[in-house]
Amino acid sequence: MNFNEFSRNVILSAEDICRDIFKENRASIKIKKETVVVKNLVTIFNATLRLSNEKGFQAMSLRDLCQETGLSMGALYSYFSSKDELLQIIQEQGRRLAVKVLTEHIEGADGPEEKLEAAIRSHLYLSEIMQEWFFFSYMETRYLDREEHKKAIAGELFTEQLFIDILELGKQQQTFRVDHTALVAAAIKAMLQDWYLKRWKYSRRSVSVEEYAGFLTGFIRSHIMPRER
Repeated sequence: MNFNEFSRNVILSAEDICRDIFKENRASIKIKKETVVVKNLVTIFNATLRLSNEKGFQAMSLRDLCQETGLSMGALYSYFSSKDELLQIIQEQGRRLAVKVLTEHIEGADGPEEKLEAAIRSHLYLSEIMQEWFFFSYMETRYLDREEHKKAIAGELFTEQLFIDILELGKQQQTFRVDHTALVAAAIKAMLQDWYLKRWKYSRRSVSVEEYAGFLTGFIRSHIMPRER
């Protein structure tokens, strides 16, 4: 899977997600022209992520967001009623995009070995493109209310379950040799998180996302593939 092609597809998907948010929140969003709403939602979300990763979401003010987006305070309130609502919308947008992209790439692969590589690569590529959101989501989860916190945990478990299902499929077909699929899935998830939480470490070592994806898939395969006698 080529990273540049993947990137182009995900940019389109991000706009699609914002379009879905507009359609589901027509009653609360005061602007009615879809193209304007989608464009501004993308701008607002990206600006929020940049500011939050610089100073923290709680420290970010709506005045900061106005300056970053070039939108007035009144324009911002056309899309959300409070910072808490903005946080919830951004979390929901990111989770939807992650589920959509991961599911599509896994379903498009043939066989457990190909599905495993597709899952690893698509997760890494997505976290490279959306590094600010992945970091934001990880760091800001503690500020969510109980209901949103549950959704964040469910999103984390969803990703692990994708890997569990692939590993179980490979185990059933005798493609993989794995005793505890849940532990292996958790280990994969941790190594995926290391890429976006400690991005500086890999930048310092001049490791690209494609190089890391190749290393990770090879590393996991060496652990779960049956050994030749």
